[in-house]
Parts: sequence; C-alpha cells; structure tokens
Amino acid sequence: MFEVVRYTPEHLEEWNLFIAQSKNGTFLFDRRYMDYHADRFSDHSLMFYRQEKLYAVLPANEREHTFYTHQGLTYGGLVMGTEATTVHVIEIFELLNQYLKQHDIHKVVYKAVPWIYHLVPAEEPLYAIHRTCRYSLLERDVSSTIVLSRPVKWKKDRRHGLRLSRDNGIEVKRSEDYAAFWPILEENLHTNHGVKPVHSLDEILLLHQRFPKNVVLFEARKDGQMLGGCVVYLMSQVVHTQYISATPEGKRLGVVDALIHEVLCTYPECQYLDFGKSTETHSDMLNENLIYQKEGFGARAVCYDTYGWEP
Repeated sequence: MFEVVRYTPEHLEEWNLFIAQSKNGTFLFDRRYMDYHADRFSDHSLMFYRQEKLYAVLPANEREHTFYTHQGLTYGGLVMGTEATTVHVIEIFELLNQYLKQHDIHKVVYKAVPWIYHLVPAEEPLYAIHRTCRYSLLERDVSSTIVLSRPVKWKKDRRHGLRLSRDNGIEVKRSEDYAAFWPILEENLHTNHGVKPVHSLDEILLLHQRFPKNVVLFEARKDGQMLGGCVVYLMSQVVHTQYISATPEGKRLGVVDALIHEVLCTYPECQYLDFGKSTETHSDMLNENLIYQKEGFGARAVCYDTYGWEP
C-alpha cells in the first residue's frame, strides 16, 4: 500500500536526497533549482511512500484545476528509485488519480522524462499511464541528440565553420562571464525568434552559484572580445546545451562550431549531448533551420512527449 503526501518545504532535504539517488532524476528536480521561480507557480508536488519509505516523487504545479508535471521544467514526470517496479508504479498512478479527484483536479498534463536521462530504464510510468488513464498524446516535441560513443560525421558546413574559427584565432574556454554573454543571447533571441531567454541574467547567476558543476558557460573570443557563448547543463550522463548564441561577427567566423567542438571534447565521460527541442507552438511547428544546424553536428531525433487525461 502506498501513501501520498503533498510536498512542503519541510521535506526539502528528503526530496533532494531522493532525487540525487534516483534512476531518472536530474538536478532540475532538485528543490534548489525548482524553487528559483517558485513565485510563478502554485506548487503541488507529491511524494509517494511505501511502508513509510519514500518510493517516488512527482514534481508538479496546479493551475485552474489542472495538474502539470511541471510547467517550469522542460521535462518532468514520476521520479523513481532503482527498486521501483512496474506493478508498484501502476499502483502509484491509481492512487494519483484518486488523490487528484479528491482535490478537485479536472485534468492532468504529464511530461515524461526522456529516456536519455535515465541512468537505468525508467519507463514504468508510460505503461502505468496506458493501463490506468484514458490518455491522449498532447505534444510530441523533437530534440536532437549526439551519442558520444558513436558520433555521426559533421556536415560539410559545420566542419568548414570549425576550420574558419581556428584559422581566425578564436579562443574557446570555460568562463564565468555570464554578464558579457547575456546581451549577445538576448539580442540573438530577440532578432531571430522574438523571444527572451527563459532565465534572466540574475536567475542564471543564481543557478550557477547553486549548481557550479552543473551550470557551465563556455565562451568564444577573438582579440579579447566575446563573440559567442554556450551555457550547458551537465547531468550524470547527458550534457545539454541550454543556450547557444553568437554575434553576427561570431557567426561569420564559425564560433558556434568551435563552441560545440569544445563542449564535446570537455565531457568525454557523458553518453549523450542533447541540443534540446526544435519544435514550437505546442510541437506543431518544426523550426527547420534550427534542427538543420543541430543535425549538422551529427545529432539525431529524440522525442519529448506530453500526455493528458482526466483523473
């Protein structure tokens, strides 16, 4: 039998320790990361206990009678320990639906953790949803991922960009100069996509301070001037490019290619480099120019799925 408990700040240490030891959790589920924007969301995270021992957690927020897992995160879903079994996870989802009905929740929007982030297989929730929920696939976003042990050859234009950066003396290295990179990022996102970065400069500095080994900036400079940068999120087996941007001059000199090459060389112990999603407007539109660039580095498709159902 399972017991479900709603998360409160008193559970912070227990929650974070469980995430660190889980089979499919990343530092994005650590409360020090999740709570940097706690003021924007009504948290409704849940903790599932079996025989008084924490068995699984579910990062979530609630908005207008809808239960999201989680609107502030790229991916989410049930986070489990290695002892989690399919039968027990089915029980958890049965209990979850009962709990949500009792708390006047009318709809569930459930993001799954993509398989590349699993330390060991962790798709028990997908089968449990199939068994216990009358679900539909709400969104299927496509990300682009390199398998570092079996890299695909870079396309000609990416190789040309790397040679160009070397010929022009571009220096790429790890950096702490987020303040110099952020205007480049903001200008690039505004000009090309009409959007702002998900994180403000103050927020990314806070997250870097809290997770200095996980939130890392690489910079590209010529003659001391920053021409581009790449912020990566480092997980146990995945390095994820959170932000990549360059000035017009940096793009002309191939600094993006140089940055990706440096990231690949820096983390040989990782299994995957994940560029993130290239889909927009709830996965209905594919940004073909963006995914062309990612696939030029040898990345290929991994889907990020979102499911919906009524409890």
